[in-house]
Parts: sequence; structure tokens; C-alpha cells
Amino acid sequence: MSSLQAVAVVPARYDSQRFPGKVLADIGGDPLIQWVYERAARARRVDRAYVATDSERVEAACRAFTDNVWLSRASHASGTDRVAEIAREVQADIFVNVQTDEPMMDPDLVDALIELLDGEGVDFASAVAPIKEMMDFLDPNVVKVVCDARGDALYFSRAPIPWPRGALLAPDAPWPGGLRAYKHIGIYAYRRDALLDLADLPRCEAEVTESLEQLRVLDQGWKMRILEWDYDGIGVDTESDLERLREYMRQQSAR
Repeated sequence: MSSLQAVAVVPARYDSQRFPGKVLADIGGDPLIQWVYERAARARRVDRAYVATDSERVEAACRAFTDNVWLSRASHASGTDRVAEIAREVQADIFVNVQTDEPMMDPDLVDALIELLDGEGVDFASAVAPIKEMMDFLDPNVVKVVCDARGDALYFSRAPIPWPRGALLAPDAPWPGGLRAYKHIGIYAYRRDALLDLADLPRCEAEVTESLEQLRVLDQGWKMRILEWDYDGIGVDTESDLERLREYMRQQSAR
């Protein structure tokens, strides 16, 4: 098989802990996984896109819109490990993990992360968007990120970080003046060799505690470059998120 520059992979585990079966949830007549896959495949820098799933049910649903479906092992602890299974068999320079939570993923962001790895020589990259509402800042389903002065991630957490000292915050509280906080967008880009090295490592304590696979990178002292992106997509972590997305789609179609 000839070498490709960039491959996008959408890991799609049927038995999601927080929302089982969400990858097949209907959005405007198409399953959630189709929305994510088609947006990832639309990126100009992506040579090939795959869905990687451990479920024959998901595989069958995906065959309706693509032949690029990879039936992966069920034992993987994270989407990163599922992407690495493909990377062991498919020759490409860069792999992009587009999480199934993001049906509004911007193809331009996929391209930007590929260009970041291609241009700056970093091994791992991801993206964030500014948090604008206290409800998101306090929501454990919204992953927060703190970066250093170079733009590399210092830590990811489900907890609200950085916490403004002395503040008494509630979901309906106004946004504190001067607070800059960022939410993680569900996408990662990796150089192939770095991805394979990462997947060979056991899950670290922080990764297990927070249930955040990207913490395995930081646990090793490796760097993950973070790209700030103007992204207002609705991530689907819960059934209420799904209803909010459906309502948004209805409003858009009614215009």
C-alpha cells in the first residue's frame, strides 16, 4: 500500500459509558457517526478517512455511507488506542482522531492541525475554544485545558481550571472579569511513530481518574501543542446534548 500523508479516523464505540448507542443516534435522518465521518473526510489535507468501531451493528450502519470501516478489537481502552490499531497497518505520516462527540467538526480545523504537525515538527496536537458561559466552565462533561506560554498543554481536567481564587461560582453566575478558560475540542493529531509509542504505554493514573486519554501524553513529559479555534459546535456527551443539537438543526432548517 502506498504511503499517505494524512489519515482521519473516527473511533466509534457502541457501548459509550455515558451514552450507550449514541454513535447511531438519529440527527436529521442520519446517524451521528455519519455526520462526524463526512466532516472529517471533507478536510482538504485528509487523504483517507475511516470509521473504527468494535461493533458489528455500527459497522453495518456505516457501510451505508462508506466502505472505509475498520472493525477493531473490543479491548481498546480509548479512541487513541483504536486509531493506533489502524496506524499499525496503514502507512501515513499523520493520523487525526476525530471524536464521535463532534458532529459539527470544522473540516478546516482538521486541516489546520495537519498543517501544524507538518510545519512545526510537533508530535501531538489538539484544539481548544474559549469558554464563554459559567455553565460550561462548571460542567464535568466539558473538558478544560490550561496551556503554557508556548501553547503546549499543561493539564486537561473535567474540573473547572484555572479556578479564580476567592470566587463563589454557580452555573448562573456572571463570567468573572479577567478569567480566561478554554474547553477542549474532541480532536487530536499525531505523528505515526509518536502515536504507536503512546499506544504501547499503559494507561496512567491521571488518565484513569479523569477518563481523559490525552493525559497519557503529558504523563510521559511529552508535549501536546494546542491550537485555539473559534468553534461553537455542540458536542454530544449526553442525551440532553443530543436534544440540544436536534433543536439547533431544526432551527437551522426552518430559516
